[in-house]
Amino acid sequence: MRALPHGARAYVLCAVLAGAYCAAPAVRPGAAVPWATAALLAAVHAVGSRVRGRWPEWCSPVLLAGAFLLPPAAAALVAVPGALLARVERPPAGARRAWRAARLSLAVWAASCAFAALDGPGTLGALWALGDGTQAPAGQTSSSAAPGFPYALAAAVAAALVLGLTAIALEGGVLVTAERQSPRAAWWGRLPGALAPYLVHGPAGLAMAVLWRSPYGPAAALLVLLPMYVCACGFVLYRRESAAHQATIRALVQAVDIKDRYTRGHSERVGRASAMIARELGMSGDRLEAVRIAGILHDVGKLGVPTRLLRKNGPLTPDERRVIELHPEYGDEMVRGIGFLGEARAAILHHHERLDGSGYPYGLAGAQIPEFARVVAVADAFDAMTSTRTYRRARPVPTAVEELRRCAGSQFDPRMVGALTRALDRHGWHAAVTADAPEERGNVPADALPDPAPPLVRAAAPGASDAPSGPRPGTGGPGGDP
Repeated sequence: MRALPHGARAYVLCAVLAGAYCAAPAVRPGAAVPWATAALLAAVHAVGSRVRGRWPEWCSPVLLAGAFLLPPAAAALVAVPGALLARVERPPAGARRAWRAARLSLAVWAASCAFAALDGPGTLGALWALGDGTQAPAGQTSSSAAPGFPYALAAAVAAALVLGLTAIALEGGVLVTAERQSPRAAWWGRLPGALAPYLVHGPAGLAMAVLWRSPYGPAAALLVLLPMYVCACGFVLYRRESAAHQATIRALVQAVDIKDRYTRGHSERVGRASAMIARELGMSGDRLEAVRIAGILHDVGKLGVPTRLLRKNGPLTPDERRVIELHPEYGDEMVRGIGFLGEARAAILHHHERLDGSGYPYGLAGAQIPEFARVVAVADAFDAMTSTRTYRRARPVPTAVEELRRCAGSQFDPRMVGALTRALDRHGWHAAVTADAPEERGNVPADALPDPAPPLVRAAAPGASDAPSGPRPGTGGPGGDP
């Protein structure tokens, strides 16, 4: 507990006391508790918790079966052994185990109370009778048509949602008190995705409860866990692959930031601005994530550019400029084997193309430029203008937007500029300082200076460069990075 803030310690202690209070009636003398059922369910949950660390992935049907089969106080005890025996990856282990046991106990207790309040045990009686071999009513041919089945299913799903809501609410509290997350992120931001699995866990827990009391007994009930386990394994593999993707992206971005420290943080902000534009354009799901990744990785090709050029003091020679202008192609080659990038690769290669055909590396024009590249080009230039660097202060957002509008149609896609403008009106923009302190460098680096804008851009947006003077490889016009 020493590593936890005082507020988190108090929160965890209150949760432990509340869990103990809810489970206390089960251990009172004379309490009618089917201890054999409770012990077996607790053992199954404990084994499952050891096999697949996080309980919601496939063990929650066991907890729900306990909520359906046992009184609320006894159901709360089912989660305790598994929570205490599960692996803990970070200290303090004791506090984390106690917190996990309290959270699950309270969640299962709440689910059992909800199921009882909805008369779920009464509706299960008919299903158990049919399972014992009782003749089904006329016109009914299966247990799924048994009296009370639709209501029992609805009660089971409702109880599962109560379990999920309680667990999420309790976990949100510890995120706020221990990790200082905002309440909105800790609770509301997690609800939609976190509750979805419980829509499946409810019927699975109901099936376990019915089979548990059937002539086939607990052995048949445990078979329900097999498909849940297979699905959980697939989900875990997906999560691990997704985590590996994110780790790959972070490593590439960190390498770029280390090599070109004058634009530190630029990649993440371009990713954020690209996602804002994409949402306004109606993108969602995988495409939205792909355009965000495109923005983050747009400058990965700088890893192939000699560091002495990126950090050179003074103007670049034409040959040096041509070398730096190869970075989109370097980036495309670097990510060629990363299959999950999809459309993001096109943005890495073409984000320095211009609508009038005067960009690089291939001089594409208009609709020839991939959509993702047009999105990232606007996001890149916007962040370059609104970020404070060692060689100049950030421009105000309205000024940067006005420069983008002036160059829309010649350098930038007007549709993308309009989408960014609408997104900024809705959500605003906050850019942080991205470079080392000025006193750390005696001279302005070569890549801090803008290259001459093409005639159309220069005429449309005079004075729209990053710095007062000097040639620089890059986007030209309103401030993109090289």
